[in-house]
Amino acid sequence: MSNNKFSFIALLTLLVALTLATGCSPQQQEVKATIDHNGREMQLRKGQTLVVTLEANPTTGYSWEVAEPLDEQVLRQAGEPEFKAESEALGAGGVQILRFQAVNAGQTTLKLAYHRPWEKGVEPLETYSIEVVVR
Repeated sequence: MSNNKFSFIALLTLLVALTLATGCSPQQQEVKATIDHNGREMQLRKGQTLVVTLEANPTTGYSWEVAEPLDEQVLRQAGEPEFKAESEALGAGGVQILRFQAVNAGQTTLKLAYHRPWEKGVEPLETYSIEVVVR
């Protein structure tokens, strides 16, 4: 075998190995969840970010918050929730976005409550729950 053929085969083998190691297509780093996923199971890979987007209107005092502690060995909240208004009108509703990082393999339940944080002993206006499985 000539030296050029050997180099070509070695390079081709290296490229195939790199492609398999990184996946044939870029791995999806964000997994999106909406109200449609309420009550369902979501599967993530370690390192992925779960992005939960739910309707909200903080001008009413209501916001989405984690209702029960997470198993932070599996899933951790990443950063602060953010709000995107649907318009520039004063008091406009929109969506609240919460991000969670999949840190290790395991399973945990993500429970969110839409409530006024200062109101103690009051049932939330809405709840949201998904079972998160990290592989």
